[in-house]
Amino acid sequence: MTGRPPAERACHLVGLLLIAAGLSHLAVAAADPRPWFGPLSWRKPVTFGLSFGGTLIAVTWVASHLRLAARTRALLLGVFAADCVLEVTGITVQAWRHVPSHFNTETPADALIAYSLAAGGAVLVATLGALALLAFRGRVEGPPSRRLALRAGFALLLAGLGSGVAMIVRGVTLSRAQGPATAYAEAGFLKGFHALTLHAVLLLPALAAYLARRPLPEARRTRLVALATAAYVLLCAATLLLSLLQAA
Repeated sequence: MTGRPPAERACHLVGLLLIAAGLSHLAVAAADPRPWFGPLSWRKPVTFGLSFGGTLIAVTWVASHLRLAARTRALLLGVFAADCVLEVTGITVQAWRHVPSHFNTETPADALIAYSLAAGGAVLVATLGALALLAFRGRVEGPPSRRLALRAGFALLLAGLGSGVAMIVRGVTLSRAQGPATAYAEAGFLKGFHALTLHAVLLLPALAAYLARRPLPEARRTRLVALATAAYVLLCAATLLLSLLQAA
């Protein structure tokens, strides 16, 4: 990591700190038992810390293969890292306050955090969308297998962000119509699809990187990445269909 640009090193460090924060809440959960599921669970700071930390590290690594100016890369990664910290902090603060983090506008403090999380979600879509656009336009350094992996990973990542927006919209609608309790119970109907698609941007490029170290022709590496991508898409589609059927 020492040979990477300062912005990338900083993002790796922030990602590791977010992962450490998530893991530390496993100890908190052991010391202060709560139901693992539900809006007041310690599960949320655990999963958000691990997910955002891992995604930040993955996106930083993937972005290093995109052709763009160093300042632009540093700006996009810096905004993304700050937004990851904002999201995890908001979730964690509400867990320690023992109140729900989403769809909760009961007090001015709750409303501030809820609206900050929503604004942070919009920033996530904008920054990751900009990086995805670069990948789709072919501005990827490396062989065809890497280009395919990055494009597929970003495409699935955008699908994951879309599912996150859908859950928020459903939650807000349910909260206004039937109350927060119903929103907490039913808004997360796409969680499985959301998790699978978000982490494709790490898993598929990681596969391409592994294959690049194997004594294989590039054409075969590309076919293997294409097969893995097809299998991953089918898994995500099956998960989405099951979630929709269960929510119907």
